[in-house]
Amino acid sequence: MKEDIAVFLEYLATKNNCSQNTLTAYRNDLNQLTAYIEAEKARGITKSGSDLLKTYLLGLREKRYSSATVARKIASAKSFFRFMVDSGKLRESPTQNLVSPRVAKHIPKYLSPLEYRRLLAEPMKLSTPEAKRDVMMLELLYATGLRASELMSLNVEDIDLEQSYVRCIHGNSKRRIRFDHHMNQLLKNFLKNDRLDLLYDENQKALFLNRRGGRLTRQGFWQIVKNHASKARLSAKITPHTLRHSFAARKLQSGADLQSIQQILGHAYISSTRIYKQSPIPFEVIRNA
Repeated sequence: MKEDIAVFLEYLATKNNCSQNTLTAYRNDLNQLTAYIEAEKARGITKSGSDLLKTYLLGLREKRYSSATVARKIASAKSFFRFMVDSGKLRESPTQNLVSPRVAKHIPKYLSPLEYRRLLAEPMKLSTPEAKRDVMMLELLYATGLRASELMSLNVEDIDLEQSYVRCIHGNSKRRIRFDHHMNQLLKNFLKNDRLDLLYDENQKALFLNRRGGRLTRQGFWQIVKNHASKARLSAKITPHTLRHSFAARKLQSGADLQSIQQILGHAYISSTRIYKQSPIPFEVIRNA
């Protein structure tokens, strides 16, 4: 089964352009399932594949996994066994009668323009190289809807000032996200001046640097956003993804269609984008869009 999982993960990476985070989640879920099945067989317990999966599901619930986690693990199993059927290694999937728990839909958190200005005002109070970097990161994220991991993986060469777009690579997929003249000028100044204040090695390609001159990490950026949000007395739940949600809400309200927003955000499935249409958009976002 481990060999089949490896083939399945390779398929997801090459054919479905899944991100590394998605592949890691699939790998962990399927390895946990494999370990359970092997342990049951080692105990001499013989059950059909569907019965094994039902007891596995019951065990997850007894361990008090959240409904969202259980649903994800079931989805991983269903995708894997569907792949096994499609590739001819199984006649039918043992997951076909497996029922996932209902998961309450998560309503995205948006920042109103006023809240965003409060957040941005915190690093703007300072004149340090790190503060200027933080301003640029927040502005670029709010203007493009990039993921935090995508923002941190940007290199200088990914910014095209002549055509005003940022080149983004996520997994095996690539996309270009355009930005306006204001963002163009901010990036031009940042590259010409502010970034250099943190640069120690001219061979360093990363767009956003830490105080030691290395690439800033995703975890570091999350903490930066949390710190500025706390100082601005915003919700403790404000994260980089909140800015991504806010970008999508503004695009939708300005008249952009779901397909174009899907492409900008890099969603593999339109269902991931549709949540912005199904969720109520705060009045302040609508009024100030």
